[in-house]
Amino acid sequence: MTPALTDSRTRYRIFVVDLNNFATFPTLAVGILIAALRKAGHDVSLLVPLACDIPTHERERREWWPDHMMRRIHLSTSPAWRIPRDLLRSARYHFRQRPHARVLREVGKALEAKPDLLMLSAYLQHYQTIVQIGKLALKAKIPMLLGGPAFNLNEVAEAWRTIPGLTAIYGGEADLVVPELVEAIGTDEDLLRFDGVTLPDGRSSGAAAPFRALDLSPVPDFSDFPWDRYRVPIIPVMTGRGCQWGKCNFCSDVVSVNGRTYRTRSLESVLHELREQSRRYATANFTFLDLKLNSNPPLFRGIAEHIQEAAPGAQWIGTVHVDTRADNGLSRQDLRAAAASGMRRVSFGLESGSQHMLDLMDKGALVAANSAFIREAHEAGISVRCTMFKGYPGETADDLEQTASFLEAHQPYLDRVRFNDFSILENTPIWHAVHNGALPDLAVLGHQRTLGRVRYANHGAEGAAYRRAKAKVLRAVFAINRRRLRSEAQMFDGMM
Repeated sequence: MTPALTDSRTRYRIFVVDLNNFATFPTLAVGILIAALRKAGHDVSLLVPLACDIPTHERERREWWPDHMMRRIHLSTSPAWRIPRDLLRSARYHFRQRPHARVLREVGKALEAKPDLLMLSAYLQHYQTIVQIGKLALKAKIPMLLGGPAFNLNEVAEAWRTIPGLTAIYGGEADLVVPELVEAIGTDEDLLRFDGVTLPDGRSSGAAAPFRALDLSPVPDFSDFPWDRYRVPIIPVMTGRGCQWGKCNFCSDVVSVNGRTYRTRSLESVLHELREQSRRYATANFTFLDLKLNSNPPLFRGIAEHIQEAAPGAQWIGTVHVDTRADNGLSRQDLRAAAASGMRRVSFGLESGSQHMLDLMDKGALVAANSAFIREAHEAGISVRCTMFKGYPGETADDLEQTASFLEAHQPYLDRVRFNDFSILENTPIWHAVHNGALPDLAVLGHQRTLGRVRYANHGAEGAAYRRAKAKVLRAVFAINRRRLRSEAQMFDGMM
């Protein structure tokens, strides 16, 4: 690497590629990365797919009959549909994950200018694109550093380390350490002195410890993102990392690099960021990306109390966990205060309408409490979205019947339901249970190591009664998702 210039310390020209094309707002981690690099004096440029006229994939907009039919096919458990379903799933996956020629062309043009370092922020679905970008970096002789939320997982890092042109994978939170990593690459130092590094030859350092001094993280720099192309200008914020509960045995978020253990920021730090970002980008719309915004109830209440002072006219959304703590921050009074402060939409993991299933998942939730939360949030004027899945080990037709009944009873109060197949992801408790043979109904069909995922067949989720119950659930989901979002939350449609 050749330094761009030298004064009291070496500065480098760094080209950052953010491949996240599933968000309709700037990528928070990339904003933190850019802020840290610029604070250290480096020159940074950014490539975002949306800036190349590649539209984002908005999620969960109002549905029509084709959406319902596609979900039925995607989630089919009928033996007659299994082969066509798998073929359609495979075709859809390859279409969605294919490298985009325009992105590759723009990366190639940027590398012709000979930056000192190429940095890639990637999710696991970007593997094929990263392979092609790596080839471009190798040809241009530009070092390439790769990072993302799942690269602290051993099997994932092992599967990705052979990508052409790769200098290293960093599986840690780079808030403060990224300038040191850049300097180390620039001076050909041993990168294994940093925890969280995997090298192409298979050598790796120890796992990086969770970053705890969150108040020291720089205010994210989103100035390079294509603000003029977002449907609505929305600023992403995170008040804490990890989840106070952290026990759901299917959850991959809490084993990801920034989800391990719960850590929180001070209210003063959060309000400072809201104030500063609102000033910089001339908007008071925020999405809180915390895994569980109510992990710290006093902080949640503090945001509701003071957000209008920090950003007058603020409107905001976030995700919560309806847990069984005596004070989880989600009382009727808390929800009304949040709505009065500008909270327009809330998301939570409902997962199932069966208490039996919630207990199997170690969800730490009660069906009755979920019901009260949905009704009280709706009553407060907050649009309610939930996530769910079918096929968890031990699920029966009766469990699905209970889920269908729950959704039918709460149809007037729910605005969106995201309903998927159950996934088994690396290093989760359920992943370990599968590999230890503790779930005899599950048959492992293979490992998608670049995705950190297990392919499996659930022989317990079969039979005519199960299929009939699932069909009832899907009809209830469609009845909810076909409606327009309530008016006060329209601007956030397609998000979360």
